[in-house]
Amino acid sequence: MSATETATDSMQTPASFNDFGLHPDILKAISLSGYTKPTPIQAQAIGPVIDGRDVMGAAQTGTGKTAAFTLPVLHRMMPFASHSTSPARHPVRALILTPTRELADQVADNVKRYSDSSPLRAEVVFGGVDIAPQRDALRRGCEVLIATPGRLLDHIEQKNVNLSQVNVLVLDEADRMLDMGFMPDLERILSYLPKQRQSLLFSATFSPEIRKLARTFLKDPVEISVAANNATASTVTQVAYKIPEDKRKAALIYLLKSQDLAQVIVFSNTKIAASRIARELAKEGITAESIHGDKSQMERTRTLESFKAGEVRVLVATDVAARGLDVAGLDGVINIDLPYNAEDYVHRIGRTGRAGASGHAIAFYSDKNENLLHDIEKLIKAPIPKDELVIPEEFLQRYLPSSSRERQARHGRDDRNHRHDKHDRHSRHDRHDSFAKHYPAAKPAPIDEFFYRPYDAAKDTATPAPQEAKREWTPTTGQGEMLAVLLGGRPKNKNS
Repeated sequence: MSATETATDSMQTPASFNDFGLHPDILKAISLSGYTKPTPIQAQAIGPVIDGRDVMGAAQTGTGKTAAFTLPVLHRMMPFASHSTSPARHPVRALILTPTRELADQVADNVKRYSDSSPLRAEVVFGGVDIAPQRDALRRGCEVLIATPGRLLDHIEQKNVNLSQVNVLVLDEADRMLDMGFMPDLERILSYLPKQRQSLLFSATFSPEIRKLARTFLKDPVEISVAANNATASTVTQVAYKIPEDKRKAALIYLLKSQDLAQVIVFSNTKIAASRIARELAKEGITAESIHGDKSQMERTRTLESFKAGEVRVLVATDVAARGLDVAGLDGVINIDLPYNAEDYVHRIGRTGRAGASGHAIAFYSDKNENLLHDIEKLIKAPIPKDELVIPEEFLQRYLPSSSRERQARHGRDDRNHRHDKHDRHSRHDRHDSFAKHYPAAKPAPIDEFFYRPYDAAKDTATPAPQEAKREWTPTTGQGEMLAVLLGGRPKNKNS
């Protein structure tokens, strides 16, 4: 690493993608995607990758990091593009490894979009789905393979793929791979690759562990960093509200009903809480779905597609979705639970404010976990603005857990309040009517009036169903015959 070259964001950014000398088919795909000017990470990474250099790149999420390596990798694959249908003419030449299924699927979408005008083939393999279709696709051949480490090893062991002709290896979100314990799998995969190859490592951070990993397989890499480590995007407005745990449901629903947030991701630390929050929001007429590790891949894919299509307003997620989830124009992120790992906060709020757009990041904290907030501020080297969220009384009365309401009532009443008078009952009804008027819930499905009218024997007498004609037979007596009947058979007539 002593010969590592360092690039900074002070370098002059090329005016357009045409300045890189990319293949015309790739430029055509870029134009169709609507991109005109490269981002800083793209401006600094595309050139060295085209030149065949190893690259170690770091950039905060939402800066175009995926295109920074997919575009030049596809350019390097173009001389091998073939219209032949023979699998032998389409060996794997570029391998892109990602830590999660969602990120693998997203990278694959980018690769296929940028190579759409060329004969290059791209496939993606990850766990949680049937391996047979992936096996068939790999045996047909592909130049670019995007994979998660575990499922790739499954295919290698089943001899569905040969990696002996890989020219380019890409590790995307390498820091997350280390966090998830993929290092043994990475070492096994590297043993199947040619020693002479180009290697690229992209990460949101340059931790000591990442630098140690880079030393194991990068050769004199160009080091690119377009932002300070663990920095948050300047386009994201952050705020932290001190909310006790028993009031977080009320606070969340109040924010979603009162703020101008068309689509948000709500992050929870547990799978059970994520599912519960999604159900509670749905009961209030807010379209919500949950995504976490206990969901099947088909369920996770369907949920993400619905969210990206705008059919779902709130996606309640664990950190499985904190990396690789790219939703255009996402309005905000709400951390109903602060993450235990401060770096995860950076990746969570990186889902909003992407590509120069503005976004909002809201966090709830309490006295119990205020230390987690301090860890985050220490990591990002900046204080998170704190504010007071005034939750209307009608929300507290409606959504505060019954145990908390009873506890508050015990502390706040005196002897005169032990009696429930008529005025209190009317007040509660008035508050309920006011809440329903200003914050309407989803309308229930219409119910047939049949279920509301009283029973009328003359009208509601049901027509008896036709009965089957009973077969008549006379049982015979005797121990043998009775045993046969008990076992389910009818004894034969001895005289027959």
